Amino acid sequence: MRLVRTEDAVGHVLCHDMTQIVTGDGPDAPRFKGLRFKKGHVVAPEDVPVLLSMGKRSLYVWELEPGMVHEDDAAERMAALVAGPGTRASGAPSEGKINVLASRDGVLLVDSGRLAAVNAVDEVMVATRRGGFAVREGDLLAGTRVIPLAIAEERLARAEAAAGGEPLLRVEPFRLRTAAVIATGSEVASGLIEDRFTPVMQEKLAAYGIETVIRATPGDDRRDVTAAIGEARAAGVDLVMCTGGMSVDPDDNTPGAIRASGARVVTYGAPVLPGAMLLVGYFDEPAGERGARTVPVLGVPGCAMYSKATVLDLVLPRVAAGVPLTKADLVGLGEGGLCLGCAECSFPHCPFGR
Repeated sequence: MRLVRTEDAVGHVLCHDMTQIVTGDGPDAPRFKGLRFKKGHVVAPEDVPVLLSMGKRSLYVWELEPGMVHEDDAAERMAALVAGPGTRASGAPSEGKINVLASRDGVLLVDSGRLAAVNAVDEVMVATRRGGFAVREGDLLAGTRVIPLAIAEERLARAEAAAGGEPLLRVEPFRLRTAAVIATGSEVASGLIEDRFTPVMQEKLAAYGIETVIRATPGDDRRDVTAAIGEARAAGVDLVMCTGGMSVDPDDNTPGAIRASGARVVTYGAPVLPGAMLLVGYFDEPAGERGARTVPVLGVPGCAMYSKATVLDLVLPRVAAGVPLTKADLVGLGEGGLCLGCAECSFPHCPFGR
């Protein structure tokens, strides 16, 4: 920082905000007091008369030495390493900060490891929403800036290298369109009780543009449940959802039926409460009339019928977008996977303990 004559300040960066006060000639004349130039503003030739009229005969400026990058230029470079497919920068930087917004509906995916690597570089920062949740077009996803008014090119390059050449964020659109809901239980199949599970699942699926085109109530027999799954696959649905019968009771046969149907089971069990008995699997279908594809199958525990937010709500956005779930993805839900049972649930704004 150094002090220069205002006339010599063109091209330099202001080190602090500057307030302009305008007074009129009479008691009723308009008056104004407010911010005229922001910290970080690069002085232009047309600014000099204004500054002089404000009584600024000299200015403290940050001298952009060779190898230094102004905060606004640096913010644009930071946004470029953050914003991937399905996202966009909010516009020109403001005070060295720039936001990243969703450019379509979908599920936000964040590369947590590379994000941490970027934030480990001194004098840069990226703050994002938690990944794995649904976002809508125009939603705020991230904000990024550099900390000082000017940053060394070498340090900015280190942040870009830490990003690994790929954007840190992307929004995958919801791709699945049809689903089968198979509600197990002999009491449902016999009509002794009303199937209240399927309507809840239909509503959750509809939020992601998925239509429930098949409803089945095969009872508890493992062979019947397996057959119902096979019929849903033959019909070509994009998602098979089996509800109920997911506990360890001897007569709960849904997990075994899903395995018997040929599914590749990723996990039976998740470190989330409510919803520990979740099963996630996939059918890897060979090329045919619909081409080679992978169809997810979910075994949904009973808590999803009466709890507003469960493990299903944590995984369904990625499932709906066709993003494959791994065992590591489910393991990662453990931190923050404990629902606090708030009297008034604010999910998804408070996804469990996060």
